[in-house]
Amino acid sequence: MDHPGDTSLDLGELFHAAFRGLRRTWAEQLAPWELTPHQWRALQTLMRGCAPGRGGAVDGLRLKDLADRLRIAPRSATEVVDQLAEKGLVRREADPTDRRATLVVATAPGIRLFGDVSAARRDKSTEYFARLPETDRAELARILRQLGHGR
Repeated sequence: MDHPGDTSLDLGELFHAAFRGLRRTWAEQLAPWELTPHQWRALQTLMRGCAPGRGGAVDGLRLKDLADRLRIAPRSATEVVDQLAEKGLVRREADPTDRRATLVVATAPGIRLFGDVSAARRDKSTEYFARLPETDRAELARILRQLGHGR
């Protein structure tokens, strides 16, 4: 039984167990869109790493920068980008600032899918955390923000 102030608790293990439960629901959520977690993470990183550009579109990221942000090898990033391109969610463009570089750019369907999946994930997260009273959710949010900013 857990007791307040019990220093024998392994917070890392407790956090990891809670995260595994949430992550499992996320992976299940991606199935209707036929996305793997790796593909979603790459699209999410691309969308969050780019600024709105020409005509409301999103300017791309260089493949190397995407790989760095995902903390994977460029070869692995190439494979994921190939998969996303086959689905019509991203395309490659020449980098206008460097002829040798290629940008990965989200397409209109990719931008729409990002919005749809993001909304579904927010809804699932809300449902997952609804088992906690509002005061506990607020405290958890405060603690996680504090930990996130302490990196």
